[in-house]
Amino acid sequence: MAGDDRPPEAAPDEAVSFETPDLYGAYPRLSQAQIAFLAEHAERFRVEPGQVLVREGEGCAEFLVILSGSIEVVEAHGTPDERVLRVHGPGRFLGELGLLQGQVAFYTARVREPGEVLSLPIDRLRVLVGRDPILGDLILRAYLGRRALLVGAGAGFRILGSRYSPDTRRLREFAARNRLPHRWIDLEADQEAEALLRRFSIPPEETPIVIWRDQRVLRNPSNAELARLIGLSPPFTEERRSDLIIVGSGPAGLAAAVYSASEGLTTDLMDAIATGGQASTSSLIENYFGFPTGISGSDLAARGELQARKFEARVWVPAEATSLKPEEGAYRITFAECGDVVAHTVVLATGAWYRRLEVPGIERVERTSVYYAATVYEAQQCSADPVAVVGGGNSAGQAVLFLAQRVPRVHLLIRGPDLGAKMSRYLVDQIERHPRVNVLLNSEVRGVVEGDDVLRAIVVENNRTGERRNLVVRAMFVFIGTRPRTAWLGDVVALDDRGFVLTGASAQARASGTVWEGQGRTCLGLETSLPGVFAAGDVRSGSVKRVASAAGEGAMAVHQVHEHLGHTTVDVARHPDDPEAPSGRFAEPGGGRNTSPAN
Repeated sequence: MAGDDRPPEAAPDEAVSFETPDLYGAYPRLSQAQIAFLAEHAERFRVEPGQVLVREGEGCAEFLVILSGSIEVVEAHGTPDERVLRVHGPGRFLGELGLLQGQVAFYTARVREPGEVLSLPIDRLRVLVGRDPILGDLILRAYLGRRALLVGAGAGFRILGSRYSPDTRRLREFAARNRLPHRWIDLEADQEAEALLRRFSIPPEETPIVIWRDQRVLRNPSNAELARLIGLSPPFTEERRSDLIIVGSGPAGLAAAVYSASEGLTTDLMDAIATGGQASTSSLIENYFGFPTGISGSDLAARGELQARKFEARVWVPAEATSLKPEEGAYRITFAECGDVVAHTVVLATGAWYRRLEVPGIERVERTSVYYAATVYEAQQCSADPVAVVGGGNSAGQAVLFLAQRVPRVHLLIRGPDLGAKMSRYLVDQIERHPRVNVLLNSEVRGVVEGDDVLRAIVVENNRTGERRNLVVRAMFVFIGTRPRTAWLGDVVALDDRGFVLTGASAQARASGTVWEGQGRTCLGLETSLPGVFAAGDVRSGSVKRVASAAGEGAMAVHQVHEHLGHTTVDVARHPDDPEAPSGRFAEPGGGRNTSPAN
C-alpha cells in the first residue's frame, strides 16, 4: 500500500443513494475533521472494483476509512450462498467488534466502485482514539452495533445439530455467550440440514458439526477448538508468567483486569466460558451507576473486555482452571487445554452458578427445555410458547421482562408471599403492570410433564394450601440462588460452609500451618487464607451480589495486590516499551494517565 501527501477528500454530509441506511447508529459517517485527524497517521491507496480488502475467515489488523468510491460487505464470498449484507460510501469506515478483539473476520469487504481508502494499523488507532474520546466512542458504539447486526443476520459459521443434543446446545451457548456471529441449522426441522450432510459425507450420528466458509468442517468440536477457529484467544503454546492471574471474567474480574493492566502489571484474564460472567446473561441492567437508560450485560462485558485489552491485559477464553498450587513465592494455576500460568498474585473472581432445580423428571428435559440464563439465544428457542420463570430475585425479574417482549405468556413462580421481598422496586412495578406476565405467589415446582424429551407442562404446588395443578409451558427459566465455582480449588484456600471463599480475618483464622508467619502483616480485607491470593465478587463469602459491588471489589483487590507486592521482594514485570512506568504505549501525551494504585 503506497501512501501520498494529498489531503483526503471531504466526506459528504448526506448519505449516498446506494448505501445501506444507518438506522441503528452502526454505520456513522466520520466528519471531515475526524478523517483529517486520522489521515495524519494513515496511508491512502486506490482500490478497484472486485478488490478484496477484508476476507472472511482471515485476520485483519487495519482500520479502513472510505474516501471515495464504495465498498460492499459480503457473506459467503465466492460461494453459491454469497449475499451482500451492507454497502458503504465515502466517510464511512469498515470493521466490527472482532477487529478490536483480534478475531478473524466474519465477512468479506469487496470494492464495489473504484476510489480511495485510508488504512490505519489497529494499534495506532488505539493510541489516536485515546486522544479523541468522541471518536473512540463513535467507533466503539458502531462496532458493538455491527456485531449485534451480524449475529442477528446469522452471518459467520454454521452449527448443524439436533435440538436434543447436549453438544449442540453446548456449542450454541458458547457461541451466544461470546457474541459470535453464527447460524444454527436444526437437524430435525431444517431442510438445509440433509443437503449439507450429504455434501460433506457426514452421517447424522456424527453431528453436531461446525461449518466455516463451506471449506472447513469440525465434527463435534470442543469449545476450545471452536475458539481457535475464529481467533477468540491467541495460541497458548507454552507456560506463561505474569504479575497477576485473574480467574473469572465477570464484572469483578474485568474490573480487576482493567485496573491491574492500566497500572502496569502484566495481567492474564482467564475464563472457562466467556467474558461477562453471570452479568452477561442479563438482558438489561437498569440500576447500574452511570447508565440512566440501562445497559445489557452483554454490552457491559464487551466494553469491559475492550477496556482491559486497551491496557494490554491478555484475555483467554475458554480457559477452565483445574488447580491452584503455591510455588516458591508464587502460584501456579493449571488450565484445561491451556497449560499452566505462574504468577506472583492471583484474584479469584469465578463467580457462582445458578442452582439446579431438583424436582422429579427434570433430568429428562433439562437439556432441551430448562435454562439458567435469559438472553436472545434462549428466547429464540421458545418465542411462540408460554414459559415459566422460577425465582424471586433481580435476575428472575430481569428475565421476566426480557422474555415478556418475545413470548406470548410468562408465568413467574415465587416461593414466598411477596414479590418485592428480594426484588428491586423498579422491577416489581414493571412486572405488575405487564399484560403478558402472570405472577404466582407461594408457588413451587414439584414435577414436570414431558413428551419426546421436551417439556409440556410443570406441576405447580401452592405451598400454603397444598393444591397442585399442571401449568402448560414449553420452557422453564430457573434463578433460585447460586452455588460458588470453587470445586477446582479443593482444600487449597479456606471456604465457608457453603463453599464460598473466605477473606480477611476469617480466612487468616482458618489458614493452615504457619503460612502467615513471617509476612509482616495481617491478612488484607479481600485476601484469602493464602498470602497474595485474593477473592472478589460473587465467589467471595459475604459479598453483595450486585454488579456494581463486584466491579468495586475487583478494583479494590488490585489495590491490595499492590499492598502485597509492596511487602515482597519480587520484581513485577513492566511493559517493554517503558521499563520505568506502566504501559507507556497507551499513556496520554503531556503527562499520561494517573497510575497510582490508589487511583
